[in-house]
Amino acid sequence: MSNKVHVKTGDEVIVINGKYRGHKGKVLQVAPAEGKVIVEGANIVTKHVKPRKMGEPGGLIKAESALYADKVQLVCPKCGRATRVGHAAKANGQKDKKRICKKCNAEF
Repeated sequence: MSNKVHVKTGDEVIVINGKYRGHKGKVLQVAPAEGKVIVEGANIVTKHVKPRKMGEPGGLIKAESALYADKVQLVCPKCGRATRVGHAAKANGQKDKKRICKKCNAEF
């Protein structure tokens, strides 16, 4: 099984499935082994937190939870639409590949 994820930390994505469908946010964390990502402001859960230090508040805290990477799609910075990611070889024969928008061919 491949552990590659099509998004990176800091990418702007849109949730395409589930309760938070249509929500745009920045990728805060990527877990390639699990195939999950954490998106800013999406998949909010309530955690019960116990105070650990003296004076530290406990109680209910709202935090983002992980969701599967296949439920998010990258947003192109140029055209602003949700798009699939394509790869193209860089000019002058470098080994790295650049990511491109499948709709407008803009480079990420």
